[in-house]
Formats: sequence, C-alpha cells, structure tokens
Amino acid sequence: MSRHIQVTFDAHDPKALSTFWGEVLGYVHPAPPGVELPPGADPLAAWDDFLASVGVPEDQRNTRSAIEDPSGHGPRIFFQQVPEDKVAKNRLHLDVRAAPGLRGEERMEALEAECARLVALGATRVRRDDPEPPMNAGFIVMTDPEGNEFCLD
Repeated sequence: MSRHIQVTFDAHDPKALSTFWGEVLGYVHPAPPGVELPPGADPLAAWDDFLASVGVPEDQRNTRSAIEDPSGHGPRIFFQQVPEDKVAKNRLHLDVRAAPGLRGEERMEALEAECARLVALGATRVRRDDPEPPMNAGFIVMTDPEGNEFCLD
C-alpha cells in the first residue's frame, strides 16, 4: 500500500515562505476548516480571521502555514516556525521540474526564464550546471528566501 506524504519546511516566517513556494509551484493556501471561500477571496486573510475567532493570540498566528496542489495530485507542503537559523546544506531538496521534455539549449533557455521569474519573487541563483550528456541534462541551483536549496530541473 502506498502512502501520501507532506513536505515540511522549518521557517522563520511561515506565511512569507508558503507564499513564495505557492508562487513557485502554482499551489494555493487552503481555506480554514469549515470556511467556504468565495471566488477571489484571500485565504491568508481568512486564516487570520479564523485564528482570531478561535482565540489564537496575534503573536502566534504566523507559526504555521500550508499550501496545497489545487489539482490534488502533489504533496501538501507545511511550514512551521522554528527559532534557529539554517546552518548547513540541505540533505534533501526539491527539484522544480521547469523544463520537462526539453533538451539542450532550449531546456537551458526555459530554465533561465524560470530562474529570472523566481529571483523576482525572492529566490537567489547559486549556479548553473550546463548539460553533460548522457547523465546530466543541465539544471540551475537556487535558494528560497530563507536559504533552502532547490534546483530548477
């Protein structure tokens, strides 16, 4: 029997990091439990209202956040606030498949375009690894706004 997974990020600012990754992946913030959001409503504002209504103090309302694949296929991604800084390279990272099926220069151009979009959202470009067939199709290493490594692949 297979299992579903949730990917969890430790974060200083869960709301900001979940918003960044939502933009990267095309994910959305889910509505609070029992809340039906009208089209165009801000789910983060709905969460603030919900948390206030259940008595969560304002200084604790950014301790957690989550995003979900609107199609229901990808894993849920959860962000939890931690006090400590990131101190070493990730042993696990996400590969964002930004150029599926593309090869050579066409692939690298697509990755560069996505890299530029993500830098504008707050990511940092670390390095580009050009294709080295047959084992490496080329990729770009980046970090999110809190320094977590990921690859555009």
